[in-house]
Amino acid sequence: MNLDLEILKALRAPDGGWVSGSDLSRALGVTRAAVWGRIEDLRSMGYEIEASPHQGYRLIATPDALHADDLMARLPGDRVIGRDIRVFKETASTNDMVEKLARDGAAEGAVVFAESQTRGRGRLGRSWSSPAGQGLWFSVLLRPAWRPQEITRLTVAAATALRRAIRSVTRIETEIKWPNDLLIQGRKVAGILTELSAETDRVRYVVLGVGIDVNQTASDFPGELSKVAGSLRLALGQRVDRPALATAVLRELDRDYARVCHGQFQAIAEEWESGCSTLGRTVQIRIGDRRLVGRAESLDPDGALLLRTQHGHLECITGGDLTLEKQ
Repeated sequence: MNLDLEILKALRAPDGGWVSGSDLSRALGVTRAAVWGRIEDLRSMGYEIEASPHQGYRLIATPDALHADDLMARLPGDRVIGRDIRVFKETASTNDMVEKLARDGAAEGAVVFAESQTRGRGRLGRSWSSPAGQGLWFSVLLRPAWRPQEITRLTVAAATALRRAIRSVTRIETEIKWPNDLLIQGRKVAGILTELSAETDRVRYVVLGVGIDVNQTASDFPGELSKVAGSLRLALGQRVDRPALATAVLRELDRDYARVCHGQFQAIAEEWESGCSTLGRTVQIRIGDRRLVGRAESLDPDGALLLRTQHGHLECITGGDLTLEKQ
């Protein structure tokens, strides 16, 4: 039994009141001294826990740090995404770590967070700035029983989930830019990277990588990034509770993954389209050496972008580098 997880679950009970030390001792099958020892360890990690000899323990405040036990304590018990959460102080890439878990046979739903990444990456081999303690950098292992061409649905579902989670925590409305970005006033605040291992007709596993710029200030973005990147803190005017946002994101990702797996992708696609700033615009898409110009119209049933080209043809696009033509 993970004592820290069970204690945090109890302290985060819906009423938010006092939790008796003797009740914790009986429920966990350990001595009251053992409970006290774990409480002291949680305090050393930055959790503010009030103690009363007559009432027990009460959680007052939590640190601005990602702890696996605390994240799991905040999530519902019947989840898929987040059934196993691991947090690292630093790693090269969370996508690489989850890919290794996948090859080792880990069950779907495993999540790896890193407080910082030394080689974080985005689409098309681009690097992703991942400063320590400033954002959310994590990857999720999924094993959907799908055809490879259906995986675009995951990027669509992830974008709607991120948008909803950010709104619930900050009240900020973000815009979706196809294929994988979330923007605030034209500045990128979040990105999604979907990587998969597949055979011709079936997916072995998918690694869904997410990066969210949360608490950076303008001076935290180096060089050219300062012209295109933003953060939730810059938009809100104050710091954002990262653990609360991480919990909201995992909850919404789990919800939308379940919806896609149960045949409800069309509803998610409609939500995506309502929040997408790309649709209805004339765009240029580069796919390797190929260049397409046309009007972004909608999504197809597998989540690919339908582009009406200059010549009137309807092209189905699953990826590429998109720029908006000036209006």
